[in-house]
Amino acid sequence: MMKRLATLTPILALLSACAAQQAPSTVDPQAPGFLLGLWHGFIFPVAWVASLVMNKVAVYAVPNNGGWYDFGYFLGIVVFGVGARKSRIIYKDRLINIRARRLN
Repeated sequence: MMKRLATLTPILALLSACAAQQAPSTVDPQAPGFLLGLWHGFIFPVAWVASLVMNKVAVYAVPNNGGWYDFGYFLGIVVFGVGARKSRIIYKDRLINIRARRLN
């Protein structure tokens, strides 16, 4: 476990260096925020299909206000949108009796 962690830590540090950041002063006060991110995440499947046939439709608002928009977008997809579906169905078609009798 420690060997994996020692290998994974430098890789994660290098990947985090690639994360883009923007200065707070460059964010427009009217830029889409958390609530619009939530909405855009929720309507993602429709927006994605529409973006395939129409050039003016995008699945992600640019520019946005950064982390809060991303968080809302994530919640919109995972919690309220496509990721919220419970499509796994378990069928019981046979039961196996695991108890064994001990004979002396």
